[in-house]
Amino acid sequence: MKAAVLESLNVMNVRDVPVPEIGPYDALMRVDAVSICGSDLRIFRHGNPRVVPPTVIGHEVAGTVVAVGDEVTRVRVGERIALGADVPCGQCDWCRNGLGNNCAINYAIGYQIPGAFAEYMRLPRLVLEEGPVTPIGPDLPAEEAALAEPLACAINGFELARLALGHRVLVMGMGAIGCMMIDLARVMGARQVIATQRSAGRMAIARAYGADAYLASEETDVEAAVRDLTEGHGPDVIITACASVEAHEQAVRMVAHRGIVNLFGGLPKDTRPMSVPSNLIHYKECFVTGSHGSTPRQHQMAVDLIRRGAVRVKPLITHRFPLTSINEAFAAAESRAGMKIVIQPHANEFR
Repeated sequence: MKAAVLESLNVMNVRDVPVPEIGPYDALMRVDAVSICGSDLRIFRHGNPRVVPPTVIGHEVAGTVVAVGDEVTRVRVGERIALGADVPCGQCDWCRNGLGNNCAINYAIGYQIPGAFAEYMRLPRLVLEEGPVTPIGPDLPAEEAALAEPLACAINGFELARLALGHRVLVMGMGAIGCMMIDLARVMGARQVIATQRSAGRMAIARAYGADAYLASEETDVEAAVRDLTEGHGPDVIITACASVEAHEQAVRMVAHRGIVNLFGGLPKDTRPMSVPSNLIHYKECFVTGSHGSTPRQHQMAVDLIRRGAVRVKPLITHRFPLTSINEAFAAAESRAGMKIVIQPHANEFR
């Protein structure tokens, strides 16, 4: 089979490798669609302690089970499934209490577990017994099902922010997850959704998601505009779906009294520390939290939302590449030319 092998930093080559062998407790999945995540780009350029080259990365994936071991009962041959990234160890207190994304080992597909930038991938026993492996049925397109992984992360973020009926919500950053969050906020009961974004190109796609207001941060005094839009109260929930420490700081300044800020977007390691006057938090009685990854429960919810059309992901898929063009696909993702870049390992040409 062909696989895009991460050889070292900045070097990924598509080459022929053996189809993974499976044991009695494993399964083999044909990769039908896998999208590129920002974390894939960071691994490619900067590495990660949990990723040891040569290996295969990629974790936003859906496919079809083509072989199962004799002892496997969770999936069957021919079943179409989507995978989440975070795989609970199943043994620690966090994992036993349904919080596998907080596991100290932090197993993940495309990290310690070889990932999906390949024609086929092995689903080891741990993934099948503990991980987010969700059936998608016969009708949900694989490229849409693959985006259940980032949507599950968005669900985790809003759950930690305690988003509830009647809340005013501000989403900072209109990348793919930020756009999903507009739909998700409506599903979870938000009465007002405000969106901010720096680049005009992504704002154009985001407008299709129907937020109540869109603010271009390079052209607008965002803090003044948000204050006016919320009648002086500020948003009840602010989620920073962008890699900007300035956005993190601005969110604390804008959030309502007793509101919650979720620092959703991770920052590069060389970013300066966040600087917020603690009296802002003290006198507002506001809350600042973070979130990363998701749990199997949230991945199941994400697949259900996409299947029902409650959260739209199809408009976010702007580029499709065959696996043999993985480096062109990564270049397109880094250039921010579009939203979601999907790899179709069994395709032979660009679409």
